[in-house]
Amino acid sequence: MSEKVPELEPEVRKKLESVGAELKPEERSGTFLQVDQDVKFSLKWLEGVELMGIKQAMEKHDWLEDYLWRAVKPEDEYTRDVEEEFNGYFIRALPNVRVEVPVEACLYMREVKKQKVHNIIIAEEGSEINILSGCTSHPGVHSGMHIGVSEFYVKKNAKLTFTMIHSWDTGIDVRPRSAAIVEEGGVFISNYILHSPVKVVQMYPAAYLKKDATAIFSSIVVATENSIVDLGSRAVLEGENSTADILSRTISRGGGVIARGHIVGNASDVRGHLECRGLMLSEEGYIHAIPELEARYPNVDLSHEAAIGKIAEDEIFYLMSRGLSRDEATSAIIRGFMEIEIKGLPEFLKKEIDKAIGMVEKGLSV
Repeated sequence: MSEKVPELEPEVRKKLESVGAELKPEERSGTFLQVDQDVKFSLKWLEGVELMGIKQAMEKHDWLEDYLWRAVKPEDEYTRDVEEEFNGYFIRALPNVRVEVPVEACLYMREVKKQKVHNIIIAEEGSEINILSGCTSHPGVHSGMHIGVSEFYVKKNAKLTFTMIHSWDTGIDVRPRSAAIVEEGGVFISNYILHSPVKVVQMYPAAYLKKDATAIFSSIVVATENSIVDLGSRAVLEGENSTADILSRTISRGGGVIARGHIVGNASDVRGHLECRGLMLSEEGYIHAIPELEARYPNVDLSHEAAIGKIAEDEIFYLMSRGLSRDEATSAIIRGFMEIEIKGLPEFLKKEIDKAIGMVEKGLSV
């Protein structure tokens, strides 16, 4: 394939940019675009990385069959639907290769009523890779379903950072199904950002951690009027000294949020922490926090904290006394609420997430 990104319609490019797509060789290590069920292009600009459609990858690597449906099982109606027919992307960092500049993968719904995706991402032993995944729908597409199955394999002493940004429409039903297997000494960082209306998002990604492995899940979600967002993360600490942090910031602007979290301590000397904070900006809607801690071994350290509230008037008055308008004060408080300190995140990815938070903030001010 050509190394140049093909020309895209202005409205398509604008929607892709809304989920963090740069589509530039100087800003990315590679870029992938799937529209409906078809791979439009898959371009790679860095050695040591494999990036292609999943079907092409299965033709190239016969061993890939061993990874398919290993972390995620086809156990519900959505995964079984994907098992019958799918496309998607394959991303792999070769052993001991550090891919600091992100690889971007974009999934775009244009005409199909049901987009079915199966992705496999592998960070080989000693490697490091950062991935930005943007999912969105074409202007005027007001209904449909996106089912995205993603399997992550983080090998020994490897690090994989995956940041997913969603921008849908009021009638789109979104059902991601994902899981990570993190081997000894591996690090898996998963970030999720939703900053637009949606009909339903229902997801519960899991990470299975071996000895000395780490997982960090973080999410920033805004549920607008008539949106239902049921999300959570699950970490199973299977190996000694493994650790997990699950952090979420949820805002209800009239929509419903169920914020789940589940950490299982299944080995000695493991540590896990759950932190869920919610902010109500409307008298409509709701936030329901469900933290779960499960100890199956005596010497584990598991903790959680959850808080839901509204913007305090005294905080607004204080900022207004410092010269801000009421709108500026409210915006500053919301931005501070949404910021999450994610350990181990590269500086350039922090900038990408900050840019996405800016999109959320802009949407809240509309």
